Amino acid sequence: MKFGISMIALLAIALPVFAATEEEDRLNDATTTLNELAGAADKGIPADLLNKSVCAVVIPGVKKGGFIVGGKYGRGFASCRDGKGGWSAPAGMRMEGSSVGLQAGGAESDVVLLVMNKAGMEKLLKSKFTLGGEASAAAGPVGRESQAMTDAMLHAEILSWSRSKGVFGGLSLQGSTLREDEDANNSLYAKGTKNEAILNGKVQTTKAGQPFVATLTKYSPKQK
Repeated sequence: MKFGISMIALLAIALPVFAATEEEDRLNDATTTLNELAGAADKGIPADLLNKSVCAVVIPGVKKGGFIVGGKYGRGFASCRDGKGGWSAPAGMRMEGSSVGLQAGGAESDVVLLVMNKAGMEKLLKSKFTLGGEASAAAGPVGRESQAMTDAMLHAEILSWSRSKGVFGGLSLQGSTLREDEDANNSLYAKGTKNEAILNGKVQTTKAGQPFVATLTKYSPKQK
């Protein structure tokens, strides 16, 4: 009996550690994706759009199969301007959808979204919202193409891109939903911490989240 209790106690200690490691790994993947796409100059996210954005969402390794079966297909992180010249701690996000196609030829895609105004940020602070429904969204331009943005892009609250097997381009996510990832937040912060508090700059960035925030600061230290 004592042995059984001891094993349960050890598992209770180990599970939170495992969960935290999983989220830290995903944060590292999101940071790598952001660094590669924000620093790709002519073949990445336009710098002027990143500088105009109020929030950024990075979802690495989105599973293609999820689009077919309509289940959970992507988990990542969001960060918003904190009003003090910096970026908030990363908040956990889940992306779900049933009718959106990823770029052809890849089993996985990295997805990046930029929230371009306060109205879009208000949607992001909700527990769940639909792109193209509650929030206007459009496929974003690549590199210096931002100078030739269409009216749809200019008026969109959220712009989106994806990368699959090295191919990067704008991606329409109409009909997809974004919602708070409670599991990620509970692993990284105090249990019950909400995205509204994190993205409004009320939660301190953890050691695990510092590289993600530092990368955003590197490529866009202030809003322009």
